[in-house]
Amino acid sequence: MRARGFTLIELAVAIFITAILFAIGYGAVNQAVNSREALEERQERLLAVQTTMRVIGQDINQLSLRPIRDGSGNSYLPVIRAAAGDSERIVELTRGGWANPAGVQRPALQRVSYVLEEKKLRREYTPVLDALLSAEPIRRELCTGVKSVTFRYMDVSRTWRDTWPPQTNVSQKDLRHRPIAVEVTIDLEDWGKIKRIFEVAT
Repeated sequence: MRARGFTLIELAVAIFITAILFAIGYGAVNQAVNSREALEERQERLLAVQTTMRVIGQDINQLSLRPIRDGSGNSYLPVIRAAAGDSERIVELTRGGWANPAGVQRPALQRVSYVLEEKKLRREYTPVLDALLSAEPIRRELCTGVKSVTFRYMDVSRTWRDTWPPQTNVSQKDLRHRPIAVEVTIDLEDWGKIKRIFEVAT
């Protein structure tokens, strides 16, 4: 008895079914890959935001009592001040606890600034504490997609202030005054506003 083969219609139907199965499998794999990439992007974003808040919090917690000389060397700047006259620079402060694992000859204090430029928040510091105007800051980008960053400062009467120092004319003694807490609000394009309050160590 002669074996019976497949007809052309049966082969076409089998190929059609196989093509459908491949298409379904490819769609599932492609969706899984896209979901994984989206998840990794969200994880990277979360890590960037968490790192930004942690770095800001560490700087505030390490706030030092040491004023610095201005770039011209003629006067002193307070330990922390809101840079109200600068559209990009938000705040600058003197912090202690600057780690020195290599034993480089430098102070343990550091003058830090936070700058928002083109929706990118970055941290800057100078290699020396009382830096001249010609000193080139060392920059570190912290977070992108930032619409705005605002700082508020709580004084000893537990009143929130938008600027620091609270008074315009700062005496030599007032240069060392610190707030007891700092509120930081970061407005992100994708996540909206994130607010944290950091206590200043006494």
